[in-house]
Amino acid sequence: MSVSDVPGTRTTGGLTAEDLSAQEEFAARWEAWHRERDARLASEHGWLTLTGLHWLSGEPQSVPGVPGLWSTGPEGVVVELGAEEELVVGGVPVGGRHLFGVVPERGGVDAVWGDTVIEVAKRGGHDVIRPRHPGHPLRATFTGTPAYAPDARWVVTGRYEPFDVPRPTTVGASVEGLRHVYDAPGRVVFRLDGRELSLTAFNGHEPGTLTVLFTDATSGVTTYAANRALTVELPGEGGGDAVVLDFNRAVNLPCAYTDFATCPLPPAENRLPVAVEAGELIPRERGRAA
Repeated sequence: MSVSDVPGTRTTGGLTAEDLSAQEEFAARWEAWHRERDARLASEHGWLTLTGLHWLSGEPQSVPGVPGLWSTGPEGVVVELGAEEELVVGGVPVGGRHLFGVVPERGGVDAVWGDTVIEVAKRGGHDVIRPRHPGHPLRATFTGTPAYAPDARWVVTGRYEPFDVPRPTTVGASVEGLRHVYDAPGRVVFRLDGRELSLTAFNGHEPGTLTVLFTDATSGVTTYAANRALTVELPGEGGGDAVVLDFNRAVNLPCAYTDFATCPLPPAENRLPVAVEAGELIPRERGRAA
């Protein structure tokens, strides 16, 4: 008996009604995820609101668009505010000389001034501040991130191979001369286009997840040249070593949108020799050039 002979089952272009329903549900879940990502990106103080990346030194300096004189030293980041100037840090108004203290690597503290958030952070061992203005034109003109249409064939099952001990891995950054060091707990091995491939993985932003940074044959052509990122869930307790890589959810890092991000670049071994025609494309704000 063929599929079309089963009572209550229709076929369309070789697909059953159940197949079409599954495809529609898959696409709907992806669309909801993609809308949520764009909403976070364009939020009031999201990545599209950055107006500068300012490297601090021992010499107090003024920063366009924010009050005070900013510097750093052995005690950490300091701001000297004028008599009529005030910031709000941790919900508490501060004036005069305010010591933020030593900011941990990849950490940060926010100071609020009117509708502006001033991010105080450390990246690559350097203290920086980045003002976030909600009225920035990049945010005002943002119309969403283009992406390949979701396709279930880009959902790949692989395996996670943990290293005996995490491997400190130094990678470059979107800012020239900057370096990031991450502990790599293992790698993800999978097959794509008939080839066995692997990606060195870093710890993810959420517990129980990994982050893989990669480029592929589409990088600089249809996708952002420097990097894309994919979140992979670690195998659960007693679940063996199987993991799922959904390349439909390969995303741009903030540096794809703004020059004021310090995003890490993929390790050299994460340059895939195949074209991953899935996930987010080059942002319209960057045009189509590499």
